[in-house]
Amino acid sequence: MEELARESWWWPYVMILLAGWVATDIWRWLGVFAGGRLREDGELLVWVRCVATALVAGLISKLILFPQGVLAETPMWLRLAAALFGFAVFLTVKQRVIIGVLAAEIFLITGWILIDGGAGTFS
Repeated sequence: MEELARESWWWPYVMILLAGWVATDIWRWLGVFAGGRLREDGELLVWVRCVATALVAGLISKLILFPQGVLAETPMWLRLAAALFGFAVFLTVKQRVIIGVLAAEIFLITGWILIDGGAGTFS
């Protein structure tokens, strides 16, 4: 039995790779085959977009209301202000997500440094 275990030490790694590949590749291939036939304004894609938006909104609200780690050291009003500032920038710059996210991050970090007085930040 020990000899069989020594000879097949690689088997769990193969299973992990195979299961990971199959689980993600199936959806990729379904997307390739169905992508040409789906309408962008169809009910299915509208539903998928709504679910994705709801998941992102839930994640953002969890980060703001129930932060963990270093983010928990920042005051609630600063996290809310950073989110509102980022959203305002997002709307102002023709809804470019990356600029809104970066603006919120810069606002949050700057506010945190100003409140903390720079002492002990990032250490």
